[in-house]
Amino acid sequence: MLVLENIISDRGSKYAVSGGPCASEEEAKAFLVKLKRKKKFAKATHNTWGLLTDQGPLKDDDGESGAGIVILRMLERENLRNQIVVVTRWYGGKHLGGDRFRHVQNAVRMYIDRLRTDQGQANP
Repeated sequence: MLVLENIISDRGSKYAVSGGPCASEEEAKAFLVKLKRKKKFAKATHNTWGLLTDQGPLKDDDGESGAGIVILRMLERENLRNQIVVVTRWYGGKHLGGDRFRHVQNAVRMYIDRLRTDQGQANP
Protein backbone atom coordinates (compact mmCIF):
# COMPACT_ATOMS: atom_id res chain seq x y z
CA MET A 1 0.00 0.00 0.00
CA LEU A 2 1.36 3.37 -1.06
CA VAL A 3 0.00 6.35 0.90
CA LEU A 4 0.89 9.99 0.21
CA GLU A 5 -0.55 12.16 2.98
CA ASN A 6 -1.05 15.94 3.23
CA ILE A 7 -0.26 16.47 -0.44
CA ILE A 8 -2.80 19.23 -1.14
CA SER A 9 -4.36 21.85 1.13
CA ASP A 10 -6.95 24.40 0.01
CA ARG A 11 -9.24 26.58 2.14
CA GLY A 12 -8.98 24.20 5.05
CA SER A 13 -9.57 21.00 3.08
CA LYS A 14 -6.72 18.52 3.06
CA TYR A 15 -6.07 15.70 0.62
CA ALA A 16 -4.19 12.41 0.56
CA VAL A 17 -3.90 9.72 -2.09
CA SER A 18 -3.29 6.02 -1.64
CA GLY A 19 -3.48 2.85 -3.62
CA GLY A 20 -2.15 -0.57 -4.34
CA PRO A 21 -2.61 -3.72 -6.39
CA CYS A 22 -6.26 -4.66 -6.68
CA ALA A 23 -8.14 -6.82 -9.20
CA SER A 24 -11.77 -6.99 -8.02
CA GLU A 25 -14.53 -5.27 -6.11
CA GLU A 26 -13.90 -7.61 -3.16
CA GLU A 27 -10.22 -6.64 -3.09
CA ALA A 28 -11.22 -2.96 -3.31
CA LYS A 29 -13.47 -3.34 -0.27
CA ALA A 30 -10.67 -5.09 1.62
CA PHE A 31 -8.24 -2.31 0.65
CA LEU A 32 -10.61 0.33 2.02
CA VAL A 33 -11.08 -1.60 5.27
CA LYS A 34 -7.31 -1.74 5.67
CA LEU A 35 -6.93 1.97 4.85
CA LYS A 36 -9.64 2.94 7.32
CA ARG A 37 -7.90 1.05 10.12
CA LYS A 38 -5.95 4.29 10.36
CA LYS A 39 -8.28 6.42 12.43
CA LYS A 40 -7.40 9.49 10.38
CA PHE A 41 -8.73 7.89 7.18
CA ALA A 42 -11.79 6.43 8.91
CA LYS A 43 -12.76 9.97 9.98
CA ALA A 44 -12.20 11.51 6.52
CA THR A 45 -15.11 13.22 4.83
CA HIS A 46 -14.56 11.34 1.56
CA ASN A 47 -12.56 8.30 0.46
CA THR A 48 -13.25 8.40 -3.28
CA TRP A 49 -11.78 5.64 -5.41
CA GLY A 50 -11.46 4.20 -8.89
CA LEU A 51 -10.22 0.90 -10.28
CA LEU A 52 -9.88 -0.57 -13.76
CA THR A 53 -10.19 -4.36 -13.66
CA ASP A 54 -10.22 -6.91 -16.45
CA GLN A 55 -13.99 -7.22 -15.80
CA GLY A 56 -14.52 -3.46 -16.17
CA PRO A 57 -14.28 -0.16 -14.31
CA LEU A 58 -15.30 0.28 -10.67
CA LYS A 59 -15.66 3.50 -8.69
CA ASP A 60 -17.21 5.04 -5.61
CA ASP A 61 -17.64 8.80 -5.14
CA ASP A 62 -18.19 8.38 -1.38
CA GLY A 63 -20.23 11.58 -1.35
CA GLU A 64 -17.79 13.60 -3.50
CA SER A 65 -20.07 13.65 -6.53
CA GLY A 66 -18.23 13.09 -9.80
CA ALA A 67 -14.80 12.46 -8.28
CA GLY A 68 -14.80 8.71 -8.96
CA ILE A 69 -15.18 9.23 -12.70
CA VAL A 70 -12.29 11.72 -12.65
CA ILE A 71 -10.09 9.00 -11.12
CA LEU A 72 -11.31 6.40 -13.66
CA ARG A 73 -10.61 8.67 -16.63
CA MET A 74 -7.06 9.24 -15.46
CA LEU A 75 -6.50 5.51 -14.93
CA GLU A 76 -7.87 4.84 -18.43
CA ARG A 77 -5.64 7.52 -19.94
CA GLU A 78 -2.60 5.96 -18.27
CA ASN A 79 -3.82 2.40 -18.98
CA LEU A 80 -3.25 1.62 -15.30
CA ARG A 81 -5.13 -1.59 -14.58
CA ASN A 82 -5.62 -3.61 -11.41
CA GLN A 83 -4.41 -0.73 -9.23
CA ILE A 84 -6.90 0.95 -6.90
CA VAL A 85 -6.42 4.69 -6.35
CA VAL A 86 -8.15 6.34 -3.39
CA VAL A 87 -8.29 10.12 -3.01
CA THR A 88 -9.11 11.11 0.56
CA ARG A 89 -10.47 14.51 1.52
CA TRP A 90 -10.96 16.06 4.91
CA TYR A 91 -13.47 18.87 4.43
CA GLY A 92 -12.24 22.20 5.74
CA GLY A 93 -15.52 24.08 5.99
CA LYS A 94 -15.49 25.94 2.66
CA HIS A 95 -16.87 24.69 -0.65
CA LEU A 96 -14.20 24.37 -3.32
CA GLY A 97 -16.48 24.22 -6.35
CA GLY A 98 -14.73 22.91 -9.46
CA ASP A 99 -11.33 23.22 -7.78
CA ARG A 100 -12.04 19.95 -6.00
CA PHE A 101 -11.79 18.10 -9.35
CA ARG A 102 -8.45 19.75 -10.05
CA HIS A 103 -7.25 18.57 -6.64
CA VAL A 104 -8.44 15.02 -7.33
CA GLN A 105 -6.60 15.06 -10.67
CA ASN A 106 -3.42 16.40 -9.05
CA ALA A 107 -3.60 13.77 -6.32
CA VAL A 108 -4.00 10.95 -8.84
CA ARG A 109 -1.13 12.38 -10.93
CA MET A 110 1.12 12.40 -7.83
CA TYR A 111 0.20 8.79 -7.11
CA ILE A 112 0.85 7.62 -10.68
CA ASP A 113 4.16 9.50 -10.85
CA ARG A 114 5.29 8.01 -7.53
CA LEU A 115 4.16 4.52 -8.57
CA ARG A 116 6.06 4.72 -11.85
CA THR A 117 9.17 6.08 -10.08
CA ASP A 118 9.04 3.26 -7.51
CA GLN A 119 8.55 0.67 -10.26
CA GLY A 120 11.50 2.10 -12.16
CA GLN A 121 13.69 1.75 -9.08
CA ALA A 122 12.47 -1.81 -8.52
CA ASN A 123 13.27 -2.78 -12.13
CA PRO A 124 16.60 -1.16 -13.09
